[in-house]
Amino acid sequence: MLEGITSEAFIKGCSAIGAGIAMIAGIGPGVGQGIAAGHGAAAVGRNPGAKGNIMSTMLLGQAVAETTGLYGFAVAIILLFANPFI
Repeated sequence: MLEGITSEAFIKGCSAIGAGIAMIAGIGPGVGQGIAAGHGAAAVGRNPGAKGNIMSTMLLGQAVAETTGLYGFAVAIILLFANPFI
């Protein structure tokens, strides 16, 4: 009545766990972008004349930081929907 787990079910379960772990990669960019935005706002408050340079540098840094979260999201989607191990 109680059958053993199949290898396909085991792979799907491990892939779901791996997808969850991959999504943890979104925490770092979120924290980093918040810190960068806070420091950028403080810098503009200290020197409003340099707003253009500060904002462009901050946005470039945030775009680079966001790629880590996007890579984690892509890995999670691949593991869940286009599983290469099955």
